[in-house]
Amino acid sequence: MRLYAAVAAGGFRRYATYGTATAAGVFTNTVFGFIVAFTYAALWDQRPGLGGYDRAQALTFVWVSQSLLAAGAFIGGGFQEEIQERVRTGDIAVDLYRPADLQMWWLAADLGRSAFQLLGRGLVPLVAGALAFQLALPSDPWRWLLFLVSVVLGLVVSFAVRYMLGLLAFWLMDGSGINLMATVVSIFFSGMLLPLTVFPGAFGEFVRVLPWAAMLQVPMDVLLGVHSGAGDAVGALGFQAGWVLVLLGAGRLLQSAATRKVVVQGG
Repeated sequence: MRLYAAVAAGGFRRYATYGTATAAGVFTNTVFGFIVAFTYAALWDQRPGLGGYDRAQALTFVWVSQSLLAAGAFIGGGFQEEIQERVRTGDIAVDLYRPADLQMWWLAADLGRSAFQLLGRGLVPLVAGALAFQLALPSDPWRWLLFLVSVVLGLVVSFAVRYMLGLLAFWLMDGSGINLMATVVSIFFSGMLLPLTVFPGAFGEFVRVLPWAAMLQVPMDVLLGVHSGAGDAVGALGFQAGWVLVLLGAGRLLQSAATRKVVVQGG
């Protein structure tokens, strides 16, 4: 485990070196947060209680989701593009020769990246939103702890999905198309565009059981007190943990299939 802790620390330091890119990301997240927040404010003024949230909760959803945007790599910026490029160039052979598990290596590195993005790009937009709008941020430290656990589980779910996208390069060789489609799916089905509770009927129930809901919608509901009871909170975290096990297991099976017969190009 010390090896993977060192890999995670290296991932944190790697992204910490890009100060200008981080500042640009903070500015972008903050500006986009204001745009979305004013849109949500107008929508909730016309439709109070939409999706089960009041106006303050809806605005909290906006700003906290902006703080998680880069950490969860909802619109790219994760490791999947790197692993796809390593497959294309043949550098993946070096990864396979390391005395470490391939999936655990990339998970540790991505969690290090996520930790930096959460701190480096997440705090300022949230503070800006809290100063400009009335947000429904909880005062209960226990709920913040549950939220942190839920965020970590959501980040692992995000990793597991993106890891399988990265492995598809073993067959596709060029992942740009699949990455674009994955970004659209991630934005819509995670709740980044609109909370999933807004969607009615069978479609709403369907999108709330997909793995993308575990990335953002569930952590947000934990923070906003939708899962405030002990049983509800355990159920929400269990839902996320279930997807973690399923997706990591699927990724391991896909990894096994991909590495049984490796074709190295350009290496």
